[in-house]
Amino acid sequence: MLLNSTSTSQLPAIASEIIKFATSSRIFLFYGDMGTGKTTLIKSICEYLGTTEPVTSPTFSIVNEYIGANAKIYHFDFYRLKNQTEALDLGYEEYFYSGAYCFIEWPEKIAGLLPTHYISVRIVATGNNSRQIIIEKI
Repeated sequence: MLLNSTSTSQLPAIASEIIKFATSSRIFLFYGDMGTGKTTLIKSICEYLGTTEPVTSPTFSIVNEYIGANAKIYHFDFYRLKNQTEALDLGYEEYFYSGAYCFIEWPEKIAGLLPTHYISVRIVATGNNSRQIIIEKI
């Protein structure tokens, strides 16, 4: 699926499309350069899922937990990991295989630990405020 955005005001509709496309999938890998809007999109998806608490980047904590209307949500940012062992030490498996939604930024840092099935969300900046969002079921 290919979506285009020219404004953050479009993100609630995009979040809805992504969740509908995913059907029962709960693992989402977010790819994109620094500053393309991965965290901003995840915030919109969390709000769509019923989170009322502030959604922030887990850059330093590595994982943030939110409560949605019907499910737990885990938001990961693996940017600062030095190696995959740090994800193992974090107990990533308990999160990934919990049945909760898992939104993962910088999944390339833990490529050898990723599940075989997930939703890939690739964000590409196509202008100052425009983004192309490519969503695939893997």
